[in-house]
Amino acid sequence: MSFDGIFTYAMTKELKETIESGRITKIHQPFKHELVLQIRARGQNYKLLLSAHPTYARVHLTNETYDNPAEPPMFCMLLRKHLEGSIIESVRQVDLDRIIVIEAKGRNEIGDLSIKQLIIEIMGRHSNIILVDKNTNTIIDSVKHLPPSVNRHRTVLPGYEYVAPPSHGKSNPFQVDEETIIKKLDFNAGKLAEQLVQHFSGISPLFAKEALFRARLANRATLPKSFIAMVEDVKQGRIMPQIYVHDAKETFYILPLTHLQGETKTFSTLSEMLDRYYFGKAERDRVKQQANDLERFIANEKAKNEKKLKKLEQTLKEAEKAEQYRLYGELLTANLYAIKRGDKQVEVINYYDENGSTVTIPLDPQKSPSENAQSYFQKYQKAKNSVQIVQEQIERTKQEIDYFERLLQQMESASPKDVEEIREELVEEGYLRARQAKQTKKQKQEKIELEKYIASDGTEILVGKNNKQNDYLTNKLAHKDEVWLHTKDIPGSHVVIRSKNPSEQTILEAANLAAYFSKARQSSSVPVDYTKVRYVKKPSGAKPGYVIYENQQTIYVTPDEDLVIKMKKTV
Repeated sequence: MSFDGIFTYAMTKELKETIESGRITKIHQPFKHELVLQIRARGQNYKLLLSAHPTYARVHLTNETYDNPAEPPMFCMLLRKHLEGSIIESVRQVDLDRIIVIEAKGRNEIGDLSIKQLIIEIMGRHSNIILVDKNTNTIIDSVKHLPPSVNRHRTVLPGYEYVAPPSHGKSNPFQVDEETIIKKLDFNAGKLAEQLVQHFSGISPLFAKEALFRARLANRATLPKSFIAMVEDVKQGRIMPQIYVHDAKETFYILPLTHLQGETKTFSTLSEMLDRYYFGKAERDRVKQQANDLERFIANEKAKNEKKLKKLEQTLKEAEKAEQYRLYGELLTANLYAIKRGDKQVEVINYYDENGSTVTIPLDPQKSPSENAQSYFQKYQKAKNSVQIVQEQIERTKQEIDYFERLLQQMESASPKDVEEIREELVEEGYLRARQAKQTKKQKQEKIELEKYIASDGTEILVGKNNKQNDYLTNKLAHKDEVWLHTKDIPGSHVVIRSKNPSEQTILEAANLAAYFSKARQSSSVPVDYTKVRYVKKPSGAKPGYVIYENQQTIYVTPDEDLVIKMKKTV
């Protein structure tokens, strides 16, 4: 993984230089495994994100804004009791492990000095955040509990002694020389990258692969040199936080990764890099976890309607045979004398054809000639009457497919709050039953909040992330002469520029938002329509979020996530 012990070393150094000696002013727990500490240090305010997320565990300063639950979790309340108002005495790393200890000094309930340790263990799905009383080394509480039945080595429960994760007895790369490295490695056995990870603490496969690549022909002479040079760069602070885009995947690290080919993005701090790398990733994962049932329901409804559409189109084909059924009925009536019960078909002259061609008509041998004729007249009448009905059903079914396709697109960029609004909409539209849990008056009257972005010239741009927000933005909030944008014939968000005469650059930036928050996010040269809000109409009886518009112009943009982040950060 990218967040290895070496990375943790550099991150700890960055935090020491920014928040050490600062005061913890507020603590929030926006999600089950994540905390945000607001810290006042050196005349500035910082937000420190601590995450024990099973996939995205990390520690860094952040500029992101998180929605906090109405009722703070118990662990958050406990941290507020013990840490709010405390001074951060130190930020340190345990050996070269992915463990950071934040030591804070404050006063307890009776006014005595008290030192607490907030220990963040960054270890994949075993990651944890643990509050410990330093004087007694006793666990006060933790984000995740680990009973003895799960782990015999250590118990992570309130009241138990804090025991660090087991050490693997690896060598500290900051304290080795070339000779030590040569002794540790078996150059004849191969798999040198794996050996580096196995013998030296804090080293990830990513670091080891880079050391091998820099050594070119990795041998006793070159590999130790490249390894020590990389370690020394980190030790001396000669780092370069970068994100690498290769094979459609992103990787981050603190040193240049010359063994990776692709686009690179350089950042001034590790925290800035991590804020960019994890932008939306953890939130999308949370949405996937929390709303898996809803997304599956929407996908099933879409698939169900697609199946229904095929059947209706087949029915329409059958219905379009109405004239053929009428012809068969009339020709049979004119030729009853030539048919007898038991015939399976009859060939008769088509007197409607000037050339006098013949028509072969299938017959039901169980019916009389007259009954066969009547049967075709009945099919004709039924088919004739059903054409209009089937066409109406096809149109409604296509609207349903379009509706659920838009919902699926909205789920891709939805926050947990957006998901709840989508769920409410499906209840209101009659697709889902209302949940049994009672809503408070405050929740029922909760105002719709829109995502705000700022264009490079300072103009505000609003984005609807779901149908409720789209309807509110376009039909209620936006002024008639403001500019409205939407991807052309592609499911996506409604975007409104809060200006009557925006610049071309602002329109371009707003179009980028429209393309980014659409089904075409991963595409290039995405068509985006824009027009005045007054030319956007919601048809009577239309589905939520559906509109028609006119007098539009079209521009083409390629979604740029960096631009989206930049516009969001300035809010």
